[in-house]
Amino acid sequence: MKARILGVLQRIGRSFMLPIALLPIAGFFLAIGQSLTNEATISMLHLEAFIGKGTFLNQCLVILSKVGSGLFNNLPLIFAASVALAMAKRAKEVAVLSAVIAFFVMHTTINGMLTLDGLIVDNQIADHVLQGTISSVCGIYSLEMGVFGGIIVGLGVSYLHNRFYQIQLPAVLSFFEGERFIPIIATITYVIVGVVMFYVWPFVQNAIFALGNVISDSGYFGTFVYGMIERLLVPFGLHHVFYLPFWQTAIGGSMLVNRTMVYGGQNIFFAQLADASVQHFSSEATRYFTGKFIFMIFGLPGAALAMYQMAKPQKRKLIGSLLLTATLTSILTGITEPLEFTFLFSAPILFGVEVVLAGSAYMIAHMLNIAIGLTFSGGIIDFIIFGVLQGNSKTSWMLMIPVGIVYFGLYY
Repeated sequence: MKARILGVLQRIGRSFMLPIALLPIAGFFLAIGQSLTNEATISMLHLEAFIGKGTFLNQCLVILSKVGSGLFNNLPLIFAASVALAMAKRAKEVAVLSAVIAFFVMHTTINGMLTLDGLIVDNQIADHVLQGTISSVCGIYSLEMGVFGGIIVGLGVSYLHNRFYQIQLPAVLSFFEGERFIPIIATITYVIVGVVMFYVWPFVQNAIFALGNVISDSGYFGTFVYGMIERLLVPFGLHHVFYLPFWQTAIGGSMLVNRTMVYGGQNIFFAQLADASVQHFSSEATRYFTGKFIFMIFGLPGAALAMYQMAKPQKRKLIGSLLLTATLTSILTGITEPLEFTFLFSAPILFGVEVVLAGSAYMIAHMLNIAIGLTFSGGIIDFIIFGVLQGNSKTSWMLMIPVGIVYFGLYY
């Protein structure tokens, strides 16, 4: 039973990888578009003639910014479709279509319940509603569920799909049997789910806000524990399940940016990125990912060098090529599994040491007020775009260099 549960959780974690893989290009568009249309940045770089307001390049960059924002704003729907795609066993295209339908049905149902309860009046959020609890989801005012809403839809629809996609009905209803039955049962089910969520989700929101307060109140120690747990879950493939809520929901904190309340560490960073008045990005928001750069770009390459030097001389050529590829993967993309799995099973105690070091890296970045955003993981590309190019005054990225050198030595 434990193995079965773990297997399901691992599949869920893997199902998150497709939408997560979208984040780099979405973040790249948003970062390039926002930073290079920022009047302060243009003035600082003296590029008014090339990318100043009204120029062709400026218009292209505005479009890139809009595209990036659109992708980030619609992540819940993307997650719904992606989870259904990954979890469905057969006829995956039917599962994806059904998930999209169910997503709109659920939020439309919630919208109707909110309207009947007086929380939405004339298609506008009532004045007495607590800010952040209701938001626009694909143009529908609904409870703010973030990516959780998409995951709930994706998992539920995939379950219905796997159970009923081969269903046989009486002859008079035979047109609706098999795959055609899935969007029907998904629609009926998610009307009910929408009603249930209307009553249940406010309690979840309160719990989420409380958890965010606990993390915030824990200060640097809370950041340390968060970092350790995130690394500890890597072998089980569950780290995506753990960190994503801190990036995308109120668990990761809330902040008023440009007169708009923003929830989730990653969302706060990108909102600040678009706000020219921000003097320094919030390390309270980026505490959930800035530490990644320390061990992904600097720390784990130190471990790779040590493994290469300790390899038997006759095997160094083979080991060296493998470690070099894994090291470049970690540095460029922030994907660390190839390096971590190299020593995880042969020396699990060392992985335990790495978990502690990684947790401390998160904490050190937080303590030093280093605030570098990312899209997917802590690779050099995100480091340059969201750290170096944004300026040391906004990110304190220069502190990452001496800290990284120290962690290279510690990992080594």
